[in-house]
Amino acid sequence: MLTGYWVALEIHGVEEDSDFVHTGPFSEWLWKRLGMSYSSALGWAVEIERAAEQANTPAMDMFFALLDEFRAERGNAAEITGAAR
Repeated sequence: MLTGYWVALEIHGVEEDSDFVHTGPFSEWLWKRLGMSYSSALGWAVEIERAAEQANTPAMDMFFALLDEFRAERGNAAEITGAAR
């Protein structure tokens, strides 16, 4: 669904930042979180599916758990950065 959304944005000339593009903040965070030493050419969704299969966990459950963790860490980083100003 997200890929279709980004394609539609591109077709209609709409520029929008997203954490979930292939090389975006979520991907960069995820590679480290999953212990990967390099980015995946297959994308973050496939890597979450693989990790979920290995953990015998539904992929959607793992995605939302990781998303919550990402947001919590990102929020803490923003608070620290904001406090330093």
